[in-house]
Amino acid sequence: MNDHKDQKEKDWEGLREIDRAISENRLTSYSWKKAWADPWGKIKLIAILLALAGFIVFVIINDLIL
Repeated sequence: MNDHKDQKEKDWEGLREIDRAISENRLTSYSWKKAWADPWGKIKLIAILLALAGFIVFVIINDLIL
């Protein structure tokens, strides 16, 4: 009988993990949308993406030259 109770608790733990993952994804999505809606946040995101793209281009060009 106790094994059945342990199995139920184990099943609920799995559902809690799924629920947590869904809520964290929603939170992340909300955070990205909120940052994109903010003018300064949008500027920061664009600047970071441009810097990352510039770095990638630099590394590719540097490897091709050497």
